Amino acid sequence: MGCIYGLVGIEYTLVWNSTGLINFAHDKLIMLGAYVFAGTFIVKMGVNPIIGVLVTLIVMFLFGSAVAIGIFNPLRNKPTIFAVMGTVLLGRVISEAVRLIWGPTPFTLPTFLHGIVHIGNIVVATANIWIIVVSAVLVIGLTIFFRTTRTGKAMRCVQHNKTAAALMGIDVTRNIIFTIGLSAMVCTLIGIMVIPLFTIDGTIGSMIGLKGFASGLVGGFGYLPGTVVGGIIIGIVENMSTIIIPATYKDVVAFILMVSFLLIEPSGLLGHGKNQSR
Repeated sequence: MGCIYGLVGIEYTLVWNSTGLINFAHDKLIMLGAYVFAGTFIVKMGVNPIIGVLVTLIVMFLFGSAVAIGIFNPLRNKPTIFAVMGTVLLGRVISEAVRLIWGPTPFTLPTFLHGIVHIGNIVVATANIWIIVVSAVLVIGLTIFFRTTRTGKAMRCVQHNKTAAALMGIDVTRNIIFTIGLSAMVCTLIGIMVIPLFTIDGTIGSMIGLKGFASGLVGGFGYLPGTVVGGIIIGIVENMSTIIIPATYKDVVAFILMVSFLLIEPSGLLGHGKNQSR
């Protein structure tokens, strides 16, 4: 789960660095991605899972772009409270839309990424292997994209200084639209990958979203490598905590770590790296 938390932190980082806002509808985008893939393309239409994943990513990219046009771009220069309320209300709209379209009854995909793999004496769920592989590929891919492509470099410029980027001829508005669309795709991947681990319902992304936010604060909010490290640390500590405390209470570990870092090291473990990378 540490990889999932790291991916959630990446989404928060993308939105924060491009707009200076926090997406409080993040967990609802994870839920929406899971419902679009599982509820529409797999259950109702019965398409091949690979095709379903690709089409879902495209649909969610377009949805994220629409959200950027309707919320993030108009509100990025307004007082922060306006953006906070905008994303909170967006989350509420998504929740109600999901309930109306797919219904309130939870469901599962028992054949999706099912099975186990034996590695010596260790038994690993196939879903966990896919999570690790996809997370690693995504992080490496995003790193290469930001460092080598023209669009990626433009996104980094917007992250560092929107005014200077605009003066250099970068279309900040279009750049933010692309960034929010990309973050929606990351949310979709998270929602799809956790389908084998959770029941698909309106709360599938709630705890994941909160712990992903915590991973960003632990690793260094706004710094992509830091959020990944923070997510992995939370995942490891969370699982090791079950040796001492009942598994029922392990969810609190992420928030204890988050509060501890806010009090002791507000910039996070690698927060200093953000400034050094500039």
